[in-house]
Amino acid sequence: MNDTLASWFIRLLKGIFIGSGFILPGISGGALAAVFGLYERMIMFLANITRDFKANFFFFLPVGIGGVGGVFIFAVFLSFFFEVAEVQLIWFFIGCIVGTLPTLWRKAGAHGRGSNHLAMLILCLFGALAFLDYVSRSVGDAIPLNTYTWVLAGGIIGLSSIVPGLSSSNLLLFLQMYAPLTQGIANLDLGVIVPFLAGAVLTVLLLSRLMAFLFRHAYSMLFHAIIGFVIASTLMIVPVNFDYVGLGGLLCGGAAILGIMLGSWMCGLEDKYK
Repeated sequence: MNDTLASWFIRLLKGIFIGSGFILPGISGGALAAVFGLYERMIMFLANITRDFKANFFFFLPVGIGGVGGVFIFAVFLSFFFEVAEVQLIWFFIGCIVGTLPTLWRKAGAHGRGSNHLAMLILCLFGALAFLDYVSRSVGDAIPLNTYTWVLAGGIIGLSSIVPGLSSSNLLLFLQMYAPLTQGIANLDLGVIVPFLAGAVLTVLLLSRLMAFLFRHAYSMLFHAIIGFVIASTLMIVPVNFDYVGLGGLLCGGAAILGIMLGSWMCGLEDKYK
């Protein structure tokens, strides 16, 4: 396999994982884009979409294909996997994120690291934990399911792609929109998919310029904030009400190790084909 084809396949695989982050509870697609080395270029492209359009379009084409594929794959099979091995699956994705944290840490310090950056990381870590805890305690009755609901759901997904570490699936679960959304996607219901995509695209286009501005003027601060969000969103999905004694616990540990290995491998491929 030549370098060009290998690089295309790697971006496709990354897209699948990023797509899974949009649909899997507790995982942030934006955070996965950041740790896989795609987030910054994606934001710059969206903020200046006419600049180097052809090169960027073909660069992100396999990512987009993989992202859409990841969303549909997980929308169809997620309920099955959660019924069979919910806790082990969550630990696998926790491992994936942990395996990518060293690369994200190096990226955050690429332009220098000071005490103010570490303070930002800690502030965002505890701020995100407090926010997610507040949201988890504030779930009310399910909102009506209509076109505006799916636009809102798309906006939440789009927001998580712009703000790494923000788990859109968690918010959708809290709002009791997650199950009907995944069912609509799996059934190829255009009444769900079209407004959902419209909300996601509109949110991304509206916020991408803001994130591009932050990259230019507060790179280190931004990435240390991202690390705080990534750690917080990962801690929030750690299964605590589970008996880890016996085979179930061993499977959780094995799943986490496999996830760490996969995350580290993906980051190694990013360095190789950068």
